[in-house]
Formats: sequence, C-alpha cells, structure tokens
Amino acid sequence: MTYEADEAWTVLADRTRRAIVLELAEGERTVGQLADALPVSQPAVSQHLKVLKQVGMVTDRAEGTRRKYRLNEHGVAALRDQLDTFWRRTLEGFQQQMNENTNHDKNELPDQEEDR
Repeated sequence: MTYEADEAWTVLADRTRRAIVLELAEGERTVGQLADALPVSQPAVSQHLKVLKQVGMVTDRAEGTRRKYRLNEHGVAALRDQLDTFWRRTLEGFQQQMNENTNHDKNELPDQEEDR
C-alpha cells in the first residue's frame, strides 16, 4: 500500500498508536510483546497495527508462526520531511519578520547629529 502522509497524521492522533510507534522505534516487536508493554489487549494491538500498516507506518514479516512488526522507514521519513518543511518555513518566516523589525527600528532611530 502506498504511504499517505495526511492519513498517517490522523492515525497518529491516537495515543495507543503513538505508543506502539515509540515501542517499534526501539526495534521489531511481536503483537504479544507490544501488548505486554502497553495497557491494551493483544486483539486491540493487532487492530492498531493493521491501521498503522494501512497508512504505511508499519511493516511486518513472518518469523515461524509469529509476525514481527517494525517501523516502515519510508513512512517515517515522509512524516519527517513534512515536519522539516514546516519548521523550515516557520523559521524562514520568523527570520523575515526579525529582519523587517530590525530595518524598521533602524529607520526610527533619531539622527545622532541632531542630538549634539
């Protein structure tokens, strides 16, 4: 499934899903390991993983009779790219405002020759 960043932000609004993402940031986990680390049942963890997988945040692989889940690097990178863009634009806007304020303040300074 293709990664949809907008959907991922909506999916991450859920506290349990964010907790799962934080657990998976530490490495691969089974549903049982995630359920042990979180205050939710294994079926609930499975449902949350299904949603995270649908938006491209999580991938899984078979290991014997179990499935191991991990973060999808591409999904995480897409979110990081969006955050980087947001912060870059925010900081550029802040810098522009500071420059405008500095130029405005320089224009309002009294002429030093007049004060003598």
